[in-house]
Amino acid sequence: MTSALPQPRPATGLPPTGDPAGRVAAVLVTGAGGPAGVAVIRRLVALGHRVVAADADPAAAGGALADVAVTVPRGDHPRFVDALVGVATTWGADALVGTVAEELPRLTAGADRLAAAGVATWLPAPAAADLCCDKAAFAARMVAAGVPHPATAACAEEVAAVPGPWIVKPQAGRGSRGVRLLDHRADVATALREDADLIAQTRIPGREFTADALVGRDGRLRTAVPRWREEIKAGISVKGRTFESPAVVHVVAGALAAVGLTGPANVQGFVADDGEVTVVEINPRFSGGLPLTLAAGADLVSAYLAGVREPDAPLPDLSFRPGVSMSRYFAETYASEDGSPVVDPCAPVVVTA
Repeated sequence: MTSALPQPRPATGLPPTGDPAGRVAAVLVTGAGGPAGVAVIRRLVALGHRVVAADADPAAAGGALADVAVTVPRGDHPRFVDALVGVATTWGADALVGTVAEELPRLTAGADRLAAAGVATWLPAPAAADLCCDKAAFAARMVAAGVPHPATAACAEEVAAVPGPWIVKPQAGRGSRGVRLLDHRADVATALREDADLIAQTRIPGREFTADALVGRDGRLRTAVPRWREEIKAGISVKGRTFESPAVVHVVAGALAAVGLTGPANVQGFVADDGEVTVVEINPRFSGGLPLTLAAGADLVSAYLAGVREPDAPLPDLSFRPGVSMSRYFAETYASEDGSPVVDPCAPVVVTA
């Protein structure tokens, strides 16, 4: 059972920072065990920021990459914000970068308390985040705004009006969890009758893409970096390639404007053989494939952090390089019970004369 209080621990292979008084302020990153959290932590560390990594899992991999790792309650826990305030006070964090969409309701409700503790935040409007996290509501908003989106049925009675083949998935979910591909209308209707939390959509043909985006507080799109999802495992892109497409950026911008989202987002969709662009969903957070966008030259992490710490400062428009590809592989972090270093067996051996 996860403790309701933060549990600081030094990150594997790195010394604890000690008393934060007088040190450069740290960045507190939540969701340190997820692909997005790991990507954000790696980028911040590479830029020389002091990073405090937080996750409900004491063994979250991102914690081993940061200066300090802490265990906190899940984002839906009543004392989640209490824990973050305690962590920030203890370790001298002045900015929060959240990487988990499910944390947004608690963070929004606790933003004033975080600010009183000296922690700056930049969170999307609750209505915008709710739209992104509710696939049925999101579908209705896309239709109202004229943004191309798959036909959607939120109940069994609506299935007759939705062309097949179909994809059935949770109304609130992430990645590929709970997703089913069905080819018979009767099976779709049965699935929706048996579980009121499912929706059904027409399966869209074409190449799947994700666009990593950053929208300024003023609603202006600062960048959208499209990348093909060339190979996917468990909902995460493991191979991809950036590409340039004014048509994709135009539809992505329309979808983001329709929900009123600001800050980081990743927009997923398809490009048909005839070039038609369809948006499937928006996640109000950094994506798991963020490293490819960073490698292509669009530093969304730095721009977002600047916007967190200086809300009135103008954000830069970010460019990127198309044609940059990524092939993802597993990497490991190691820890010992007594805190002593564990040698990476795959690290290069340094030979000295």
